[in-house]
Amino acid sequence: MKPVSVDNVISTYRFYAPLYDRLFGAIFEPGRRALAEAACASQPRSLLEVGVGTGLTLRQYPCACEIVGIDVSADMLKIAQCRADELPDRNIQLALMNAESMDFPDGYFDCVVLPYVLSVTPDPARLVAEIRRVCRKNGTIVIVNHFSGSRFWWLMERSVRSLANRIGFRSDFRFDEQILRYDWEVKSVRDVNMLGLSKLVTIRNT
Repeated sequence: MKPVSVDNVISTYRFYAPLYDRLFGAIFEPGRRALAEAACASQPRSLLEVGVGTGLTLRQYPCACEIVGIDVSADMLKIAQCRADELPDRNIQLALMNAESMDFPDGYFDCVVLPYVLSVTPDPARLVAEIRRVCRKNGTIVIVNHFSGSRFWWLMERSVRSLANRIGFRSDFRFDEQILRYDWEVKSVRDVNMLGLSKLVTIRNT
């Protein structure tokens, strides 16, 4: 498989930024909504969204929460900033940043969320180490992502593998290798999106 690089991610989302909401907005909305609900249930005072993209989830977070969204794509962030500007009563900050090397202090956030990010980052293990570092001890981490291995989606995964490799998306991304390998506490796992395309994983950062 072609290695994923930051430059590859940036160039891919430079192309998709003006099209993203139309192509992926509705189809992935159930997963984003479930992610936001799980984050809200933890009642965070501070929340980090890794891969904020065009800001589709910003409105769904708690009003009194300090919200920080980061992304490596300046093109996506421009659209997200327009959405943030429509919420002047919210404490929202957006920043261009590589989540594999974040500028935040240890344990800064009560909750860290990752919507559809884990399988497109160049080094998933490094990303996980960083989100655990910036999330406070016993804080909440919420991940929504597609994981391979589903019998229903097996044929689709094989059919898109060549295209996925070209754009740097991992079509072969196993739940046991990317979630269960770590010593955090997996609180819940459930299928979201059409026919269980993605999983919503809620984790306590032990």
